[in-house]
Amino acid sequence: GQRGSREPCKQTQAVTSYSNEGTQVTVEIHPKDTTPQLFKKLSFGKGFQRTEAPRPPGGKDLHTYPWDKSSLKSMPVDLQQFEKLDAYALKVNVKNSVEELVKALLKQARTDLEKVRAIWMWICHHIEYDVVGYHNKSQLSSKPIDVLQTGKSICEGYAGLFEQMCSIAGIQCMKLSGYSKGYGYKMGQTFTGDSDHAWNAVYLDGRWHLLDSTWGSGAVDDSFTKFTFRYNEFYFLTHPALFINNHFPDNSNWQLLKPTLTLKDFENNMLHNSNFYMLGLLTAHPETAVIHTVNGKASVSVDCRSATLFTFKLKGTDEHGLMTLKKHGMKLDIYPQKTGSHKLQIFAKPSKASEEVYNCVLEYVVECKSVDKAMRFPKDLHQPVGPSWFTERQGFLRPSHPDPIIHTNDGRCSVTFTLGKDISVLASLHSDNSSLTEDMRRRHIMQIHRGNQIELKIHLPHAGNFVLKIYAKKKSDPGNYDYIFNYLITCLNTEVKRPAFPQSYSKWAEDYEILEPLSGLLPANRNVQFKLKMHGIAKVLVQAENTYPLTQSRGYWEGTCNTSGCREVFVMVHENANHSFYSHVLKYEVETQ
Repeated sequence: GQRGSREPCKQTQAVTSYSNEGTQVTVEIHPKDTTPQLFKKLSFGKGFQRTEAPRPPGGKDLHTYPWDKSSLKSMPVDLQQFEKLDAYALKVNVKNSVEELVKALLKQARTDLEKVRAIWMWICHHIEYDVVGYHNKSQLSSKPIDVLQTGKSICEGYAGLFEQMCSIAGIQCMKLSGYSKGYGYKMGQTFTGDSDHAWNAVYLDGRWHLLDSTWGSGAVDDSFTKFTFRYNEFYFLTHPALFINNHFPDNSNWQLLKPTLTLKDFENNMLHNSNFYMLGLLTAHPETAVIHTVNGKASVSVDCRSATLFTFKLKGTDEHGLMTLKKHGMKLDIYPQKTGSHKLQIFAKPSKASEEVYNCVLEYVVECKSVDKAMRFPKDLHQPVGPSWFTERQGFLRPSHPDPIIHTNDGRCSVTFTLGKDISVLASLHSDNSSLTEDMRRRHIMQIHRGNQIELKIHLPHAGNFVLKIYAKKKSDPGNYDYIFNYLITCLNTEVKRPAFPQSYSKWAEDYEILEPLSGLLPANRNVQFKLKMHGIAKVLVQAENTYPLTQSRGYWEGTCNTSGCREVFVMVHENANHSFYSHVLKYEVETQ
């Protein structure tokens, strides 16, 4: 028994049961040096139950492969209807005999499905994986009564106890063995030699179904020294096209699939752990465990039923990729910055989950032959990148740039959104090789509001890769801005060197707009044309060496000012014609000669 759940087992002699029809007695044949025990079969209701010899799986048991994305289970199961039964089964505390335990469990179970469920719940919550026994098999008994009384075993004991409890309850059950992708499994490995895991098939509603109570009970840690009870619903009546993902039976008929898979298929197929399906994920591409980069790039995508948040780690960091969220999944482009083999892990959590915990849902090995140095991302880049259903929920609608990367050749770009109600926005620009102060990071971006539309105009200080970070808060909220999302902006043109926008002061209203001059750095000794869109203002002055009034026409304030003899130029407004004082709204620098 080699496999714990990463998801855990051992071979003893098969148990044979005989049932004679009159008194229905079950004889268990145990390995030599134990005496055969006679068990009176418990019967419930009128007359005796008959357990026929299990029939081998046939046509009507088979499910099509690959998975049709219909259900995680091989038969309709309403978990809410099991709530009372589950709670009852967990409380049953009988350790003296397997028969007495079954008798107690079945008090609340009427149908065969309910009987199997009660047995399953009890085993998953009362038998722990024996990590000590696993390392020292000679001391280990997998006999059902020993498993019951010690409360621990490896997979062989779980499956044997399950089989015997079903048999006592009058339900056909088989113990199956085979290879598994559990504890110690390495991606892409081959399987040879003896089988390493055991599980069960049960016969319900005229069909065979699969389950694994060892993996249903919990998991072992990486060092295989500690078992933790962690109930996993996934392994109860699992759909065979999903069960084959990590269980390969010795007898291929017990795959319950058409077509059946070969061992080679099993070895090559991507391992999706149970979290993958329990989170509502459907498919992942590529479907092989090893991905080879092409020109330094590898891509992965996941499809899912509902809005899901994702993160990833390539060799333990998320720096060398670009992940975008889609309505039904995500897409990830990876650019390893070193050649060789890299472990890629993908994590997910439901968008409604309150806790911060992401579960690992996929693992790949990325084989990288060449590195694309141009795709070295700034360390400030946050995953995921670009707008998505998530940013829509935060009030950023109809983005002008739906893609995560914005390319500019002249160092200028502009992004627009329709904003939800009551949203105040903050944006800043980040790059690895920039010594921009926090104030300057914001000054290379200008916000323009027109009704419920916001435009972010960006002027890059130099060529390279930049991160445009966007934060927001409710206007009515006094608190801090929350980070919402970011874009990657790239500019390869080394000639680019754009000054910041002019500095604005608190009296510069959100819906004011500068048409010219946009540059915060004015040429020296020149006449400079001003055109500003402001309302509710009585007078506007531009103060340089001299003071120049602007005149109003059709909603714009226009005029010229001469920059000679000054280092700074201010725009000032008179809000009320009766007041004598002016407020500063903008400040420009003037080039030194």
